[in-house]
Amino acid sequence: MNSPSLFEKAGLPKPLAWGYLGIIIFMMGDGVEQGWLSPYLLEHGMSIQQSASLFTVYGITIAISSWFSGVLAEGYGPRKAMLAGLLLYIIGTVGFVGFGMAKLDFPVMLLTYAVRGFGYPLFAYSFLVWITYRTPQEKLGRAVGWFWFVFTGGLNVFGAYYSSWAIERLGYQNTLWSSIFWVALGGFFALVLNRDKFVPSAARAGDKTKELLNGLTIVQKEPKVLIGGIVRIINTTAQFAFPVFLPIYLADFGFSTVEWLQIWGTIFTSNIIFNLLFGFIGDRLGWQNTIMWFGGVGCGITTLLFYYSPVWFGGSYALVLLSGVLWGGLLAGYVPLSALVPSLVKEDKGAAMAILNLGAGLPVFVGPAIVGLTIGSIGSEGVVWVLAILYFISAVLTRFITLPKETASEPQTVTI
Repeated sequence: MNSPSLFEKAGLPKPLAWGYLGIIIFMMGDGVEQGWLSPYLLEHGMSIQQSASLFTVYGITIAISSWFSGVLAEGYGPRKAMLAGLLLYIIGTVGFVGFGMAKLDFPVMLLTYAVRGFGYPLFAYSFLVWITYRTPQEKLGRAVGWFWFVFTGGLNVFGAYYSSWAIERLGYQNTLWSSIFWVALGGFFALVLNRDKFVPSAARAGDKTKELLNGLTIVQKEPKVLIGGIVRIINTTAQFAFPVFLPIYLADFGFSTVEWLQIWGTIFTSNIIFNLLFGFIGDRLGWQNTIMWFGGVGCGITTLLFYYSPVWFGGSYALVLLSGVLWGGLLAGYVPLSALVPSLVKEDKGAAMAILNLGAGLPVFVGPAIVGLTIGSIGSEGVVWVLAILYFISAVLTRFITLPKETASEPQTVTI
């Protein structure tokens, strides 16, 4: 009897190992402009309204692409869907940098940045569908934990570090040009060196149109999938809401912009580590329990802790940082959702993932929208309470996401 390989012990599907490497490299390329594009455009004469419009359109195309990634991956195969994402990213980047930014032509920038937004969800989330089909259910929590580790690590950690190095040596526009090299390299690993075979179910049935419609009808056939999508939206809504108002709030306690960026970067360094840990925890304690208690209840409590920590701890940088790190770590408590939701259905996993991926894309503008709509009337303190209450609601909703014959199909739950 062969002993388990290192990949198997770690919960990483060995046939898809090259794909995981491709995702982290691709997402590093995609994340090169995070943190500096908006200030750069403002410094070069664009208005705040134009910058906001640019990122709003970008968020909308990300949400649309996130939904399509699931159904396209199942209907045409994840390899083709990922290739489409790679090509759209490159086309959008060439247009945005070469024609939009070069002349500060706002209509061109709006169109091409929107095209670029279709890229990463098709590439990354289609691979997530691939993982859900090719991983045994008892290891699926760990496998999706690895996915979110490489996804977040590439986008929010390596992308930021590379960008801080590159803009000083290459300049802003050349840094964006260099992203094409990185996404192409990621595509080489994920699409060429990754030899794993995937036969799309819709191709076997000869009905790809039906598979596209399944992305909408799945919520009627299995309403729990819709609940999972709502929980997924709540998961990262605060992640996109916090940067809108927290830097201003923390400035009142003497925190500089650099200190805020250090806190934010450290939060997501902890988050990628906990993405892995909660993959293992979910497989041991049960996916539903992990999402409810660590994700929903844990994030609700630490959201309030993070906000009130400057008041409670006298503006201590270390304790505010620690509070943020706790929130970022528990944010990973939702990782098993990517294992739980597709396991609700036997055949239409791509359609179920489409709803979940849409839930991953929507917070890009739902978070800022909550801030914009409420901060004027209830202030930053009220906004934080809204975000915390949403987390608690997600814990209640998760209670209703039960698997068919749950005790037999989900990893045994440990009573604590």
